[in-house]
Amino acid sequence: MRGLLEQIFNYRIRALMRKEFNQIRRDRRLAISLVLPPTLQLLLFGFALSSTVSNLRLGVVDDSRSAESRELIAVLSESKSFRLVGHYLSTEELGEAIGRGDLDAGVVVPFDFARDLQRGRETTVQVLLNAMNANTAAIGQGYAEGVIQSYNRTRGSTGLRPTLQQIGAAPNAGRRGQVQLMPAFLYNPGLVDSWFIVTGVFGLLLILNSSLVASGAMVREREAGTIEQLLMSPAGTTEIIIAKITPLFFLLCLMGVVAIIVTKVAFGVPFHGNLLLVLAGAGLCVLAGISIGTVIATFSKSAQQALLTSFFVNPPLATLSGAFNPVEAMPRWLQPLTLVNPIHHFASIVRATLLKGSGLADLWQNFLALVLITLALFALSVWRFRKQLS
Repeated sequence: MRGLLEQIFNYRIRALMRKEFNQIRRDRRLAISLVLPPTLQLLLFGFALSSTVSNLRLGVVDDSRSAESRELIAVLSESKSFRLVGHYLSTEELGEAIGRGDLDAGVVVPFDFARDLQRGRETTVQVLLNAMNANTAAIGQGYAEGVIQSYNRTRGSTGLRPTLQQIGAAPNAGRRGQVQLMPAFLYNPGLVDSWFIVTGVFGLLLILNSSLVASGAMVREREAGTIEQLLMSPAGTTEIIIAKITPLFFLLCLMGVVAIIVTKVAFGVPFHGNLLLVLAGAGLCVLAGISIGTVIATFSKSAQQALLTSFFVNPPLATLSGAFNPVEAMPRWLQPLTLVNPIHHFASIVRATLLKGSGLADLWQNFLALVLITLALFALSVWRFRKQLS
């Protein structure tokens, strides 16, 4: 094993690697940019990107003006889901406020609300939702139904049961049998949405920073003319590529270790599985990102062009990875593209390892796909770099 390593990292490669490390050591801004910005990005994305919907602006039209209607409005406004903004005299004013974007939801309480409750009848409360954002509207509907159910339970002792009916819903068939749902939340009992976001952003930051740093370093070397000087050395093109990639690989792996610490300390993500699997996946993800950056650099003539090209490559990788939303939520014809996305496989490895405690027996398919993607990208980057040097 030692002889194999000495053969791969011979004296020429070691000399080039010392040159690269010395160059990085003189450029302290590069080392700082590989640690500080990704840490801040991970913190910002983890806290800012959240699927939880809260403080929906609520407007009310209370035609009943009774103690029962005020109790219902209080139950809605006291929850963290809705925030009472104001009362309106008619449904037209309420609709106009929702149309202007002043409100996210509106509640219309009919004039016979209290009378029907006192007589033991079912009564209907209309809830208007701004569906400009369909996801927010669907979550708001679920919140409203939950609040109504809670209100029903509090008034169950008096026999008064108001209901929230959805327009166009199927009528109640009046069957005797009932099904009660008893959910059990596995692997995330507290439903902490930041655990899903942070583990996805982790892979995104590895690919994004790896590609940007690698492409920038390659283009700067070519603009400075040091590539031509390296060609005059006894080292071959493969040795030059290995020597230039290795220091960046170690620095970016250090960034991955810092990101793992942040996910544990700042967000409390549990570590149920083997941490070595996460580190191995991170190393493959970094190599894939460096290869992407090298390929971009071979197609670019300046640092600005390389940066602009990265903006055409990295956003599709992020949106088609499942880092922020489930893959099943994508259109069916787009889902196969995630199979060749390294961010998707690394996010699956991190989530399954940390949250579920899965091992290599469960994740070998993701590791195999990540290895094949990394080898393909690395071979493409070496081929392009050799072609450029020739």
